[in-house]
Amino acid sequence: MRKVKLIKPMPAEDAAIAAGIAADPDTMEMSDEQFSEAARVKRGRGRPAGSVAESRKEPVTLRLDPDLVEAMRGTGPGWQTRVNSLLRREFLASVRRKHS
Repeated sequence: MRKVKLIKPMPAEDAAIAAGIAADPDTMEMSDEQFSEAARVKRGRGRPAGSVAESRKEPVTLRLDPDLVEAMRGTGPGWQTRVNSLLRREFLASVRRKHS
C-alpha cells in the first residue's frame, strides 16, 4: 500500500478552513480527541474485523477482455467473489467431466 504524504495547511489556510466550518450550520468541528478516536476505527475495504477464513485467496494478475470485466463489475459489490465462485464451479465441473 502506498503511503500518502499529508501536507498541513498554512496558518492562514487553517484559519480560513476553521471560519468556513464555523459558518456552516450543517458542520461541526471535531476535537483532537474525537478525531483520534474516529481515525482508530477501520472502515472501508477488506474483510470485516474478526472474520476468519480457512484459506486465504491469492492475488493474481489476469488479463481479460474489457467488455467481460465491465459486465462483471456491473453486477455490483462482491463481483470478484462471484467470479471466483464461477471459475471454481466451471473448472471443477470440466475436470470431473474429463475424468468420468
